Amino acid sequence: MTRPLLVVDGANVIGSVPDGWWRDRAAAATRLRNALVGVGERGVPGFAEGPVEVVLVVEGKARHVQSIPGVRVVSATASGDDAIVAVVRAESPGRQCAVVTADRGLRARVTALGATTLGPRAVR
Repeated sequence: MTRPLLVVDGANVIGSVPDGWWRDRAAAATRLRNALVGVGERGVPGFAEGPVEVVLVVEGKARHVQSIPGVRVVSATASGDDAIVAVVRAESPGRQCAVVTADRGLRARVTALGATTLGPRAVR
């Protein structure tokens, strides 16, 4: 059985908490990536019980953050939203998929592909 897919809009989730992330975006993305390991193991209430496959999409100054066991990192070469849509389009057919973001435009794009959406608090 294929695990459910959880795609995380890194920039949007990081920006949802005013904790000084803007001083070091790569460090903030690294902290989020590390925290997502537990999310992948436990799952997300209202979406799926664990384990779930977690994909963190990063962009800009955070795009050099690397994957670790439990969290695959996708570095957007241009638009993070476009990279998220590409992941959903390529990997969600036939499986349960959710995208974590508060971005209304992105929510519309991924729900049109069959994904559900969750707000940043789902993984914070």
